[in-house]
Amino acid sequence: MRWKVMISAPYMQPVIDRFKPFFEEHGIELVIPFVNERLGEEELLALVTDIDGVICGDDRFTKKVLERAQKLKVIVKWGTGVDSIDRESARELGIAVYNTPNAFTNPVADSVLGYVLSFARRIPWSSEEMKSGAWEKKPCVALQECTLGVIGVGNIGKAVIRRAVAFGMKTLGNDIVPVDRAFLQETKTEMVSRVALLKQSDFVTLNCDLNPTSFHLIGEKGFALMKSTAYLINTSRGPVIDEKALVSALKKKKIAGVAMDVFEEEPLSKDSPLRKMKNCLLAPHNANSSPGAWEHVHENSLKNLLEGLKRGRNPL
Repeated sequence: MRWKVMISAPYMQPVIDRFKPFFEEHGIELVIPFVNERLGEEELLALVTDIDGVICGDDRFTKKVLERAQKLKVIVKWGTGVDSIDRESARELGIAVYNTPNAFTNPVADSVLGYVLSFARRIPWSSEEMKSGAWEKKPCVALQECTLGVIGVGNIGKAVIRRAVAFGMKTLGNDIVPVDRAFLQETKTEMVSRVALLKQSDFVTLNCDLNPTSFHLIGEKGFALMKSTAYLINTSRGPVIDEKALVSALKKKKIAGVAMDVFEEEPLSKDSPLRKMKNCLLAPHNANSSPGAWEHVHENSLKNLLEGLKRGRNPL
């Protein structure tokens, strides 16, 4: 075998047999560790000493891990977000880092609108009450009566806005980078400060990257600004929300509810207070679910892996 490659991406591991002809053709020996959502630093330190490449999920490739992995040439993130990889250290060590940009825009945007509709029309709660024997008509709202605030108007944020506009919603946006004027005119989206967005929105969706500017972007001060009737939706990264502040805000009814696909610690602890709250919609980091999108990421990840292995390690 020419190269040894670790496959730790949870979405690829279950279908790895499909791709074994590819690995055999290119002389790649596979290492497939047990993964419960992601590998931490200590787990990786024990695995990376003789690895040439990796296709990973949200594994914690810290500087310490990268320095231990002296043969590592390429890290391929299965998916889009690379916030769990110390890219600066990888660059210094000559380790290539690849991902698949814009991979899950449509399924994630669909998920956001699904949560908005669920809250607006009270669908999950109405069904649960009916099954328990109740027959009670609860107030709902039409989306054309509501304002959606989108924090992070990138590919996913734009796709969310287009869907919301189709339902007649007023849309507000907030981003640290300029947003294309033509898009704003097309969708009649108003770019405002984060404070103004939180104050005015009936629904707030987080669709930003995780970086030093977005860590705990929404915390106690943010919840204090939101309407008590407003809902928060997070399909970006868990640490964008201060979960302790979120639990407190929900208990004190500072906001009406939350939908979360991502969490500060994953998997979400079985004793998390969020699991017991009726005004929470929770999902196991699954907003990217889409056979077509997954297949695209599989194929692009293999292409990137081979490119990185052939490129080799190129330290500064």
